[in-house]
Amino acid sequence: MTRSRRRGRRARRAGRRAERIAERFLRRRGLETLARNYAKPWGEIDLVMRDEAVLVFVEVRLRGPGAWEDGAASVDPAKQRRLSRTADAWLREHPRYASDASRFDVVSMSGTHFFSSKEWIADAFCADRG
Repeated sequence: MTRSRRRGRRARRAGRRAERIAERFLRRRGLETLARNYAKPWGEIDLVMRDEAVLVFVEVRLRGPGAWEDGAASVDPAKQRRLSRTADAWLREHPRYASDASRFDVVSMSGTHFFSSKEWIADAFCADRG
């Protein structure tokens, strides 16, 4: 196995671990998990959760030590459009939630020891999903 494949595999494992930690972090704050890793060819939503009456689409961003930007800043307009399109697909597949209020949150994590730094940005960006 090449070095780049091993590095990619390690990054995917770290990303999945970060998603599990983020989910526990949000559940401790009262959110309920509805779905994990909802994927379409154009994008993936890491977590779909409920915060009381609000549907929450969560993007988990992991940044290693020395990263130039935090995870939230890396959710650029193109990523926001992919997330919005994927959220629309999830809502079409789960029509009972289609009329609920919704938002997009970002959980940004960094650090080498159990992702010691966590930042939860509720309503991180607006998406026109009309």
